[in-house]
Amino acid sequence: MGAEKDKKTALIIGISGQDGSYLAEFLLGKGYEVHGTSRDAYLNTFWGLNSLRISERVTLHTMSSKDFRSVISVLSKIRPDEVYNLASQSSPALSFEQPVETFESNTVGTLNLLEAIRMCDFDCKFYNAASSEIFGPTKTPANEETLLCPSSPYAISKASAYWNVRLYREAYDMFSCSGILFNHESPLRPNRFVTSKIIEGVCRIARGENDKLTLGNLDVFRDWGWAPEYVKAMWMILQHDRPVDYVIATGEAYSLKQFLRFSFEAVGLHDWEKYVHSDPKFFRPSDPKIIVGDPSKAKEELGWVAELKTPDIAKRLVLSKMASMES
Repeated sequence: MGAEKDKKTALIIGISGQDGSYLAEFLLGKGYEVHGTSRDAYLNTFWGLNSLRISERVTLHTMSSKDFRSVISVLSKIRPDEVYNLASQSSPALSFEQPVETFESNTVGTLNLLEAIRMCDFDCKFYNAASSEIFGPTKTPANEETLLCPSSPYAISKASAYWNVRLYREAYDMFSCSGILFNHESPLRPNRFVTSKIIEGVCRIARGENDKLTLGNLDVFRDWGWAPEYVKAMWMILQHDRPVDYVIATGEAYSLKQFLRFSFEAVGLHDWEKYVHSDPKFFRPSDPKIIVGDPSKAKEELGWVAELKTPDIAKRLVLSKMASMES
């Protein structure tokens, strides 16, 4: 597959996001020819690619995975060795306000990609970005055998996409697999995510620009990892000799209160409670209390292990944000 090429070709669907940008950087470092799509490549600022200073090294295309004709057109033009499906409506909170858009983006978009690859007999490997949200609350760390119990429109759409990927693997003998990624953060995380809101708020309080940070439910626990490590796992999944789904996580859960404490301590503030207010209007209609993963299979079969854990991640994010605000 791709044997006559000087280098492998990768197509990243949704390259403008956090994961797409870091994955492009990683694949370029591996010597890949990297292509990426956005719903409008002419208007998208590709902030992540520009921040990593790699935008000139990537070939960009306009494509909506919800539009079957545009999917076939781009795949036919590039004929990639590897396809990474990272495009989605990625906010569980927003999915309650836009359930139809969420399902179309996350489920129909994935199905269009799978069907285009099958129908046109493209010789490529397919990676799908699944989400820890498909499990719902996890009283014990979730692994690849854990029953799915999605509790938001986002989670339901991701669960449906996950099952479609399995179906195409088993019914059509496609090299299609999912990485079930738990929360993973970086300086490229969009501001709509609670971790980014926390980091922004902490830095503004430390700089004397604000004196209060308002959030929703503080009594939730999440398994937070480092995004650049997680995109390496995506690539490792496609280098495996057979298509297999993997949980990608740190295996450790921390509360949002702990994340707040780590973040405030990074700027020398040790009494975070006096700066933070919890407002019920920001609570999700349904919000799993604990989501934590068991990455044992990825460690045993791929040799992948998360190096950075939540305390270090919170500190890195704060220091990076402070540096950018001061520059």
